[in-house]
Amino acid sequence: MERLQKVIAHSGITSRRKAEELILEGKVKVNGKIVTELGIKVSPNDKVEVNEIPLEREEKVYIVMYKPRGVISAVKDDKNRKVVTDFLPEIKERVYPIGRLDYDTSGLLLLTNDGDFANLLMHPRYEINKTYVAKIKGIPTKQAMRQLERGIKLEDGVTAPAKAKLLSVDKKAQKSIIELTIHEGKNRQVRRMLEAIGHPVQKLKREYYAFLNLHGLNAGESRELSPHEVKQLRALAQTGTGQQ
Repeated sequence: MERLQKVIAHSGITSRRKAEELILEGKVKVNGKIVTELGIKVSPNDKVEVNEIPLEREEKVYIVMYKPRGVISAVKDDKNRKVVTDFLPEIKERVYPIGRLDYDTSGLLLLTNDGDFANLLMHPRYEINKTYVAKIKGIPTKQAMRQLERGIKLEDGVTAPAKAKLLSVDKKAQKSIIELTIHEGKNRQVRRMLEAIGHPVQKLKREYYAFLNLHGLNAGESRELSPHEVKQLRALAQTGTGQQ
């Protein structure tokens, strides 16, 4: 069951706010009866009409994309920069990103038109693991690595325990590559965590979202998730075991 205005908005004919106005104006029918209450919920079997025209509901779509650097994790940008949906011209449904990756961060991004699914995966309580690989300045000490694992104090709170692994070290260039797994979604979290221990990020990529990875995809490419993958993600979130 979903709220009526949400169903109307997801059909692609108008925004949720405009859908609410149409309901209040008595221009929406459910199973032949005019509805003017915003709180009403409908099922997929209910017949919805807007201005006497039957509503065609969108099929639920679930996409994994390899987001390139220099692209906004949004459906539009007021500065006319490239957005992730520019790479999905063949997708007719109104999909949007689940969470976001920074403009300068590449890697795995999920998109959908299923609001309940998106909210489930984004809720911090469900602890879905996200694994990043970062090229950083300097070579972190064991103490710094333990700091990452225990939690870093940022201006918006202490980060939850993370998994940190040093993948490679270039002593001559004084650079390192580190793998960091977190389950939170604070703004620019990985970059801020690494900067807090004195190792600013030079390049950042999200390699994993739970068990999903980018195998077979180049930057800008995407694929639809299989029904089994969608089911697995739901199960990980609902059981609070968001491990990869």
